[in-house]
Amino acid sequence: MKIKKFGTPLKPSAIKLMMLGSGELGKEVVIEAMRFGIEVIACDRYADAPAMLVANSAYVFDMRDGGAMRHVVETVKPDFIVPEIEAIATDTLVELEKEGWTVIPTARAAQLTMDRRGIRKLAAEKLKLPTSPYRFAGSLEELQAGAAAVGFPCFIKPTMSSSGHGQSVARKPADVAKSWKIAMEGTRASTGLVIVEGAIDFDYEITLLTVRHDGGFGFCEPIGHIQVDGDYRESWQPHAMSKTALRKARDIAKKVVNELCGAKGRGLFGVEMFVKGDKVWFSELSPRPHDTGMVTMVSQNMSEMELHVRAILGLPIPEITCQPGASVPVLGDGTLKDPTYTGIAKALAAPGTSVRIFGKPEVKGHRRMAVALATARTVKEARRKAMASAKQIKVG
Repeated sequence: MKIKKFGTPLKPSAIKLMMLGSGELGKEVVIEAMRFGIEVIACDRYADAPAMLVANSAYVFDMRDGGAMRHVVETVKPDFIVPEIEAIATDTLVELEKEGWTVIPTARAAQLTMDRRGIRKLAAEKLKLPTSPYRFAGSLEELQAGAAAVGFPCFIKPTMSSSGHGQSVARKPADVAKSWKIAMEGTRASTGLVIVEGAIDFDYEITLLTVRHDGGFGFCEPIGHIQVDGDYRESWQPHAMSKTALRKARDIAKKVVNELCGAKGRGLFGVEMFVKGDKVWFSELSPRPHDTGMVTMVSQNMSEMELHVRAILGLPIPEITCQPGASVPVLGDGTLKDPTYTGIAKALAAPGTSVRIFGKPEVKGHRRMAVALATARTVKEARRKAMASAKQIKVG
């Protein structure tokens, strides 16, 4: 569906976009959509989620409740249904798409990437792309056998999780039972399955933001990042790669995205890869803006969220340009019902620094609450500035 006539929010002419999940990335997508006069309906499992704070309207329901999802869709009649999280009722999305509703990028993409088993089997077994060695396990005994097969150290993750929830490293056979427990407690849905991945000897990880739009494909400059327990702690752009490795990375991303999109799907994809020299391995994919891509809010002429919205609406995406930039998330810990932030002025003291406070209503455990961003003449300097800025901000 390509928009030829744009309307006015809350009027009969409105073009409606419904967000399924309303976190910090969704909030920026909403802002970009509203710049084009799109009416946005933000949905999430809890009230006052970040995207709800800037949307035209909001609905609270369990994203895995297909009946509730269908009720809201049939009530608001959105032109676009845009998943922002993994743990949603993808079976219902498939049904809705068959009935004529537009799901971004496609219902199949949301379904396959929600479950690591689906995307890994597609990449490794159907498309024959290079990946780490892996096994799936539905019990502790199967996990122990799988870990022995891929070798130690190995990485154990629920087949459904995000932001590092439920992930751990087993360095020896005695660690496997603990990793199984962590995975079962951290899963976003009770699939009963985990994936165990063998270690790869790689030099660095990247996220290659890939946008599929009416004019074809667009690629952002590679984003380097550091993860701790599966959750990102720092990202920067551009990350230096050999021409051969970059060509291979783009080829891998294009193959996976094309397979997920079919003939009509479009949007932005965050494709994670491991790189060593000229070798590239596919790791994971998100059919939506990626957390490491928050750096693009300052490093690119069009952020990953603007690219996503342009692709959704069928708008042109001319050349994507980039300057050195970096991002560092600000974390909250413990239990906070009314989070406050100090040190913002100090965080913004250096030229070329920015801060985004997400507006999450509470902290439970360990949660990303804001991000510090910086630009500079070099990536090294941008990283230093972003880290210094983030350290000034305290959540309490």
